[in-house]
Amino acid sequence: MKNGGKGYVVFISFVAALGGLLFGYDWVVIGGAKPFYESFFGISSHAVMQAWAMSSALIGCLVGALIAGTCSDRYGRKRIFIAAAVIFIVSSFGTGAADRFSAFIVFRIMGGLAIGIVSNLSPVYIAEVAPSAIRGRLVALNQLTMVIGILAAQIVNAVVAEPVPANATSEAIALSWNGTVGWRIMFWVICCPAALFLLLAFRIPESPRWLIGKGHASEAMHVLERIGGAEYARNEYEAIASVPKTEESPKTWQALLTPSMRRVLIIGIVLAVFQQWCGINIIFNYAQEIFAAAGYGISQTMMNIVVTGITNVVFTLVALFTVDRLGRRTLLLLGAAGLSCAYLILSLAYFYGVTAFPMLAIAVDAIACYSVSLAPVMWVVVSEIFPTAVRGAAMGVATFALWTACFILTYTFPMLNAELGASGTFLLYSVICIAGLLFIIRYVPETKGKTLEEIERELVK
Repeated sequence: MKNGGKGYVVFISFVAALGGLLFGYDWVVIGGAKPFYESFFGISSHAVMQAWAMSSALIGCLVGALIAGTCSDRYGRKRIFIAAAVIFIVSSFGTGAADRFSAFIVFRIMGGLAIGIVSNLSPVYIAEVAPSAIRGRLVALNQLTMVIGILAAQIVNAVVAEPVPANATSEAIALSWNGTVGWRIMFWVICCPAALFLLLAFRIPESPRWLIGKGHASEAMHVLERIGGAEYARNEYEAIASVPKTEESPKTWQALLTPSMRRVLIIGIVLAVFQQWCGINIIFNYAQEIFAAAGYGISQTMMNIVVTGITNVVFTLVALFTVDRLGRRTLLLLGAAGLSCAYLILSLAYFYGVTAFPMLAIAVDAIACYSVSLAPVMWVVVSEIFPTAVRGAAMGVATFALWTACFILTYTFPMLNAELGASGTFLLYSVICIAGLLFIIRYVPETKGKTLEEIERELVK
């Protein structure tokens, strides 16, 4: 590959990965805004409405994940990126500008729709444009921007929010700067990177694999030449064109259910579900409760959350530089085994009443295992294993499964924690990780260094 071509493919992959940054920011920013918009809308004492405000975006995520696949298979990846960027801008501005709770919910659902779209489309697009030698690290770039977006949201929330007196009432918060303006700014900040995403989306090419599938050979060759030169373009074009084409929609969904696709679809769904049910998001979503149970105060817990966020970013960077060297399967195995051990130790620590720093160290270890393996590598594998003709639709199914699993995990933790205690709950997650480890050993292939067409020939038979 030419140096100029490498720079070009890194650039267009980065643009696609901006969707991941918007995903991470929008998903987390609501947590910092929560006490202020609840006071503004007068729902501080209404548990159902509070839950609706926090979870409404998930409805959009589920819908976006499903429609992104079929829409991108029909209309192209680029057009759907542009649509997602517009939705991000409108939803973020609208959420911050809302003066009625009903409008707030509508715009949060719109934001979830955009999240669902980019969570499906960004890894697919990067996988389709990236040469096989660096495809893993470029797809993992999407996870890196996602965790940077999460960290950015945490920083913005901390910077924007003014200190709140310990005895402040809901009415006082509603009338404060935080309650009238501050929480709105938290949502509006994302409009800037979303606008950049929109502008840059017009500069990236359409996926060459999608173009070839639609009969636009000359356009595809032009893109491939910019990525790797004339010889690379010829070789890639011949490899892509040699793969038998699958019928387009409306038969796309039927194609996913054929015997030849069943195995690869199951692998994608199980990996997507396992990424959530491995339990790491519990540490992120319920950090305050987990660290409080370990004996930490509020100020210490906030510092611990920053530590976990930094760990997430650092080890995602490690994954970026190891996924194409060690391979996808190796990292998945190491991650599943490491998480199982970390949760077992965490379970024992809660059982024996261990507190303070050892608990933080174990939590950081679990996050490190996840960030270097399941978090980025799952996206790499599921973006690689599906045939090009149905990749968008198949990713839609896998992403839908992921968001469903995310909801179940988040919803069930308080009940599991109440019934089993922290020790029993993390022991359960350890068992789930062992089951995931066995599944990876038995069914997940190594895709490192292979073209998407080679992977398709091996898996779809």
